[in-house]
Amino acid sequence: MTALHTAWSDAWLLAGARTPFADLGGPLSLVSPIDLGIKAARAALARAGIAGSDIGHVVAGSVAQASFDAYMLPRHIGLYAGAPVEVPALLVQRVCGTGIEAIVQAATAVDRQGAGFALAAGAESMSRNPIAAYTHRGGFGLGAPVEFKDFLWEALLDPGCGLTMGGTAEELAKRHGVSRAEVDAFAARSFARALAAREAGFFDDEVAPVVTEVFARDGLHDRGISLPRKVECVAQDTHPRPSPVETLAKIRPAFGGVQTGGNSSAVVDGAAAAIIASGAMAKGRAPLARLHAACAVGCPPEIMGIGPVPAIRALLARTGLSLHDIALVEINEAFGAQVMACARELDLDEDRLNVNGGAIAIGHPLGATGIRLSVTCARELKRRGARFGIASACIGGGQGIALLLENTDAHV
Repeated sequence: MTALHTAWSDAWLLAGARTPFADLGGPLSLVSPIDLGIKAARAALARAGIAGSDIGHVVAGSVAQASFDAYMLPRHIGLYAGAPVEVPALLVQRVCGTGIEAIVQAATAVDRQGAGFALAAGAESMSRNPIAAYTHRGGFGLGAPVEFKDFLWEALLDPGCGLTMGGTAEELAKRHGVSRAEVDAFAARSFARALAAREAGFFDDEVAPVVTEVFARDGLHDRGISLPRKVECVAQDTHPRPSPVETLAKIRPAFGGVQTGGNSSAVVDGAAAAIIASGAMAKGRAPLARLHAACAVGCPPEIMGIGPVPAIRALLARTGLSLHDIALVEINEAFGAQVMACARELDLDEDRLNVNGGAIAIGHPLGATGIRLSVTCARELKRRGARFGIASACIGGGQGIALLLENTDAHV
């Protein structure tokens, strides 16, 4: 199998944090993804117990350009998180695998390029996706159509295979015999698990509450977050809610089949960040996990949602492990039928899959999701005393990516 394989001899996930994920048009809808990323980065640094001045490399990702200064996203996240002005910054984009890719690049920087500590961040404002036109730079001819379209909606279409992202999930449902009732049951379980995790306080050490604040940096203009009037704080994810099967069953199909707005990933705004350290810098600290390897692969665009399967298989083959060695698997819930198809192909029991809920309940801010998956997986490994976990995501256009993490405190 052709796979882009990256392995590290001594790279560690030191700490991570994220903003709450807030529904489309909700309390974070006017906040630039850059500022969401700065917030997450500062929170991750605080959890790691290091200063921004210790950062040796910045890797950040975002999928849609949701502000006019989008080119500056990785640089400004780094600078306003306190990274030295001499430290470079890199923008990565692997669609829904962007967050994992940011971790891959950050781990490579500390393992092979002498970065010491690296900041990996992902940020996405789905609400600020523009109403865009790409063909009017030359002006408007007499009677010519004036074409402005919703980028957030139009970007769901892959013109190569002629299917929307939801359409690719419907294709997987047909091929794997996944029924509407099964998808709704999976979604209900995602909501229930996310609510249970929140009630138990699991997300308290992961989510950094967002308030109105200023991000200052000497020599630069202030940035910051301004919440809507009467909103003092956004402290938790806004999408998880009691969602029994009976309620989900009443929602009409969104793509002509089994997928609905209730059993697909929630459209949300948010950011996540992680601090990656070399072995020398991690020594004497309490890292969340050791980072062993990652694999990125391609798959047919019309079934892009199956991407985690070849990615996980390639990762296991390259590391000499079997799926039986993996205690926990996080596969992004882009669509219920999609993640169910992955589980069926892998013969993965759902007791190990997305045990604290997934994107159906929590949401999927494209560039941030991979970091959330990785940090959540590492934290749950610690909580259970389990050893190996995998974070994985399907990728629009036909790709998959998977990352292997190890809790070195686990009893072997």
